[in-house]
Formats: sequence, C-alpha cells, structure tokens
Amino acid sequence: MTACSLSDDIAVPCIERRQVSLDGVDLPADLPEVLRRVYAARGLREARELERSLSALIPPGRMTGADRAAARIADVMEAGGRLLVVGDFDADGATSCALSLLAVRAMGHADIDYLVPNRFEYGYGLTPEIVALARERAPDLLITVDNGISSLEGVDAANAAGIPVIVTDHHLPGERLPEAAVIVNPNAPGNDFPSGAIAGVGVIFYVLLALRAELHRRDWFARRGIEPPNMAQFLDLVALGTVADVVPLDHNNRILVHQGLARIRAGDCRPGILALLEAAGRDHRRVRAADMGFAVGPRLNAAGRLDDMSRGIACLLADSLEAARPLAQELDRLNRERRQIEQGMQRQAEAMLAEWRPEGELDWGLCLFREDWHQGVIGILASRIKERCHRPVIAFAAADEEWLKGSARSIPGLHIRDALDAVAARHPGLLEKFGGHAMAAGLSLRREHFAAFARAFDAVVREMLAPEDLQPLIPSDGEVAPEALNLEMARQIAAGGPWGQAFPEPLFDGCFEILSSRIVGEQHWKLVLRPEGGDQALDGIAFRAVERHPELPPRVRLAYRLDINEWRGRESLQLLIEHLEPA
Repeated sequence: MTACSLSDDIAVPCIERRQVSLDGVDLPADLPEVLRRVYAARGLREARELERSLSALIPPGRMTGADRAAARIADVMEAGGRLLVVGDFDADGATSCALSLLAVRAMGHADIDYLVPNRFEYGYGLTPEIVALARERAPDLLITVDNGISSLEGVDAANAAGIPVIVTDHHLPGERLPEAAVIVNPNAPGNDFPSGAIAGVGVIFYVLLALRAELHRRDWFARRGIEPPNMAQFLDLVALGTVADVVPLDHNNRILVHQGLARIRAGDCRPGILALLEAAGRDHRRVRAADMGFAVGPRLNAAGRLDDMSRGIACLLADSLEAARPLAQELDRLNRERRQIEQGMQRQAEAMLAEWRPEGELDWGLCLFREDWHQGVIGILASRIKERCHRPVIAFAAADEEWLKGSARSIPGLHIRDALDAVAARHPGLLEKFGGHAMAAGLSLRREHFAAFARAFDAVVREMLAPEDLQPLIPSDGEVAPEALNLEMARQIAAGGPWGQAFPEPLFDGCFEILSSRIVGEQHWKLVLRPEGGDQALDGIAFRAVERHPELPPRVRLAYRLDINEWRGRESLQLLIEHLEPA
C-alpha cells in the first residue's frame, strides 16, 4: 500500500533486501561472510575503513579555520581575557559547551563561561537578545558551538558592541555568511574538511585540538609548568553529542564514537554520563551507541525541551558521581514528563490525521498545528508522525500571539532544508527563517501564513518525491544461515560498529516457525522460533506488536536483529523482531 489513508493512517512497510556486490571489495579475509556482506552494503571497500584508532582520524589541519580560531582564542588567553561560549539547547550543544569549558580549563585558563539560550524566551542561536545578555558578562571573545552560521543579526550586534565572534557550527549555511572574525564549519564554502557529517561537538573538538597545538607553539604549558591535557579524555562527550545529534556515522565519526564509547565502558568518562546511564538503568560496561541515542541523549535533551539546558550542562560538568546523581535524577524526571506530553500530543495528531481529507488522502508534506502543543516537544512529535505515515512532517507550536515555531523531519529522498529553501524562493515573505540538515530542520512563520505555507510545502514535496517514495521499506541485509544464528555472531556484530545513522545496525530477514508464543507487558510478543532449514529453537521478542498482530500464524517472515540478552549473568541469543508478516 502507499502509506496513509482515512481507513488506515499507519504506513505498512515492506522488506527490501539490500543489493550487495562483493566485486572489488578488499575487506579482511577472516571476516565472517555475514559481516563482509553488511560492510559492503554500507559502502565499505577497504580494510582501512574498518580502522577505529585515533591515528586514522582526519588530521586537525584539514579543518579550515581551526588554526585561525585557535590563534584568536590563544591571544585572549595570553592576555588574561574572558571567553564566553554560546551554545545550543540540545545534546550536541550541551556536550559542545561542556567540552569547551573542560578543555580550556584543563589547558590552564579558568576565565571561560557559557551562555545557552532558553528556547522559550530567546529561540535558537546567537540572536541580538543573546548578545545583549552576553555583554553583561563583558567577554573579550564569543565562541558559538553548534550554532552561529545563520546568526547574521546576532554577529552584527556583537561586532557593534566590540565583541569579536568565532563561529563553530556544522549546520548548512544560507546564501550569506555572518561577519564573524573566524568561521569554522565543514559545510561552509571554502572549507576542505572531508567530513561534512561531523557534529557540532566534533567541530569544536577539532578547534580545541588546534588550540592545544597553538599553545604548545607558544610555550604556554612550559611557562606555566602544567602538562598539556590528553584530548582523548574528552571523547566521551564527543561520542554522546555525535550520536544524539543523529549525524551520519561516516568513518571519521565512527572513530570518534568508538573511542568515546570505549572510555565510557572503562568508566573513564564524565561522572554526569555515568549518572545519566545509571538513571536510565543501563550498565556503562556494556554501553553501545544506541544507549547514547535512546537513553542518555533524551534525558539530556529533556532539559532543553522543557526547562533550561543549563541543567544538562551542569550534569556534564559535575566533578563527581555524587554531585552528578541529583542532576541526572532531575533530568530523568523531566524526560518522563516529556514522554507524557509527547504521548498526549501524538494522540491529538493521530486524531487530526483520521479526519484529514474527505477523499481519504493525506498531504505528501504534512503540516500539523495545535494551539496547546508544547514548543519543546514538536520535533519528537514530527518524528513519530513521520514514522507512522512515512512522509515529511512539520509540527508547529505557538511561539506567541504572532509567531509559530516549526520542527521538520524528513524521509529518505527529500532534503528538508532544500524543500524549505524552495518554498522560500517561490513565496517570498511566507517563511520568516529556517535552517537545518537533510533530515531535520527548524523554522518560524507568522500565524496567518500557516495555511498558505502548508499548501506550498505540500506542492514542493510532491515535486521532489515520487509515489513510491511514500512506501516505507525495511532494508534487510538478507538471510543468515541457520548455523550462523548463534551468540558468537551476535557478539561479532555488536563489536563491529558503532552502528547508527547512515551506518545502520545489521537487520536480517527470514522465515521461521513459531514453536510457542506468549504476551508480555500487555503489548509485546515473546516467541520461541525455529529457523527454516534449521533445527535449533531461538528466543525472539517483538515489542509493541500485539495491537498490530493480535493473533500469529504458525509461520512468519521476520525482519530482525541479533541481540544479546543478559539474565542473571548469563548471555543468550535473542532475535529482536522489527517486523513480522505471514510467511
């Protein structure tokens, strides 16, 4: 079927096997055939692309502008001046802020502080209002992290106040760039850094690497009798911000995340990260990239969504587990509150979809708005409805009596920022401001323009997509032979990551006989399965599948992941079922 309708607003996915050719693939010969196939399907061709040591990172010198930014920061440090970091209210921004303060202080300069906008009062980025707040702290240099590339007015206001600005960002720039003293952004014109996928925390990490080298050249550390910090100690923050911001895990990002996760597993990380994992019920010794994305990141983000991201940054800056725990517990409470708000908004959105069109067809580009929706949760709502209907979605909330704030999420095949750019070009004045990535964006528009914008957005989406793009597909890595369905294969896959955005955890498909089934937790199917052509019995669980499948046939085709289930110190193989259908 082609996604949503009045009778069924849930897009039903189809399993589609990835087309993989091993021709020209020169991966290690001792890799299991399953992993060779998985890596090839993700575009890997050479053994060096599996390298995860720090020596394989893109050299800091490739990040255009990092050396100039480092020199400006070092000048302020040598003069005993004040640095002020302006962050963003998400996990990428929070980790970027914490990383900046911790690293600069470790380099021997204490006069550095941060300022993060409250999304409900000031909105996103370095605005003139934020500059006015910054002036009260009398900084000698402003450094933006994870924002700033679209802050034309804010940078102008800082320049007018005599405060130079260094912009470090990774978001896509508009037609004009801010008049900053230095811009460090791998996606800005003229930057030759090979990885445009790097997160904001990765950009400032590279700037700090350059700063450490610059201070070395100036004999800063020797003159003060201090040891230069080992920058690898901050990779836990880089890993968290990178995964939580859902940037593509290209080779460079995989190295950053792998190294950061290794430090977290060893307990060699920020107490705040340990406390957040503890609040989420996760064992840091077994942590995976998914835990950063689905356990730590949401709790950190909850501060920025519902309250003030300063709480999240304070948790990351805490010097001990005892100091971090109360902050992590408060973030956990905010996250539970966020879930309740989100669930209510999702029910309201689904009711809107059910009443959408008399002819039963949803717009291809969905715009949803309710007066009482929470501004800090619309991004998650847009993601949930996108997953349900498999089409680009923009959810709006009221900013005030005049303005609406929107959060957009897209599907494969449509670059959401390009779509917004097309709307703005065709309808000048309709869209006030926007920015973002290929898959996510934020925007503002006047209330009276909502209906016209919704029509314009739908028209652009219909031009950019084909009907088949609205059919959700489950990309499978194919079948696994029955003899390879074992705990050792699950361990090899778990160790073969980190897995994440644009480098997805392997998903397989195959036919199975259901030997037994029972409902657990009212929503989930717990199964014992026999693979077709095999004789072993395997455990499987399908979360939230009972509503869709109240009864199960004797044979099913599954899309599943190989998962390691630990119970009372014993590990066993479990199939984590993402999709099932009659065989």
